[in-house]
This record gives sequence, structure tokens and C-alpha cells, in this order.
Amino acid sequence: MKNQKLSVRMIVYAAVIAALYVVLTEAAALLGLSSGVIQFRISEMLNALALFTPYAIPGLFVGCIVANLVTGCIVIDVVVGSLATLVGALFAYKFRKYPFVALLFPVISNAVAIPPVLAYAYGFEGSLLYFCATVAIGEIVCAYLLGLVLKAILERYKEHIFK
Repeated sequence: MKNQKLSVRMIVYAAVIAALYVVLTEAAALLGLSSGVIQFRISEMLNALALFTPYAIPGLFVGCIVANLVTGCIVIDVVVGSLATLVGALFAYKFRKYPFVALLFPVISNAVAIPPVLAYAYGFEGSLLYFCATVAIGEIVCAYLLGLVLKAILERYKEHIFK
């Protein structure tokens, strides 16, 4: 019975996180912020949830897949972008005891994975280095800085939220 409860809890946490990721990405998309060369995907702050629970990892991954599909990304972007989010979340969880380091992983994974997609799949004008910089800036603002703010807020309530 305990394993069943754990499975249900994992599914619920992951589903809620995925839904939040989709809603925040869609909200940013409506403002023209979530896609393109310069991206401020507010949903990336949810990587901070990996500092509290491993259930955030599948939630962020599935949320990114759905968000990319809903916002009209091409297939290679759905795959590469979602895998970048998965890698960032996995390493954020692994280094959760060091939040200032942990939240660098989503920044790095996206800054490395997304620029070739922007250049070669979408054909945007600019160099890979330029795309690395623009993606990294957006990730630093959203995944890192907003993630640290979210972590600080959730730290007060972690015993109630992440049992």
C-alpha cells in the first residue's frame, strides 16, 4: 500500500507541476516572451521545485513537452528543448543541497541545447554564440533568479507542501 501511495503522490505532484509549467509558458507566449531568439520563459523558475522534490523532474519534463506542443514549436524543438529541461532538472535535484549551483544547470543545459535548434531548425539569423548568450540571459533571469526567489518563498512552507 505504501508504494501505491507514493505512486499516486508522485503522479499528482508531477501533474500539478506540468500543468503549472504549461500555464506559465502559455502566459509568457501570449506576451511574446516564451519562444524565439530572446526567451523569457517564466515557467523555467519551476526548476526550483527540483530542490524540494524528485517529482518535479518528470513534471518539468512533461510540462515542457506539452508547453512546446501548445505554443507551436517544431518537433526537433519539442524533443531537444524538453530533454534540456530534463537534464537541467535532474542535475538541479542532484545538487539540491547547493541551490546557487543547482539552478545553474537549467541555465547551462538550455544555453547549450537550444542555440543549434534556433540556428539550424528555425533558421534564425545570428551566430551560435549570440544564441547562447540570448538563451542564457533569459534562463539566468527566469530559471536562476526567479528560481531562487521561488525557492526562498517555498522554503518557509516546504514541510506542508513537500511531505
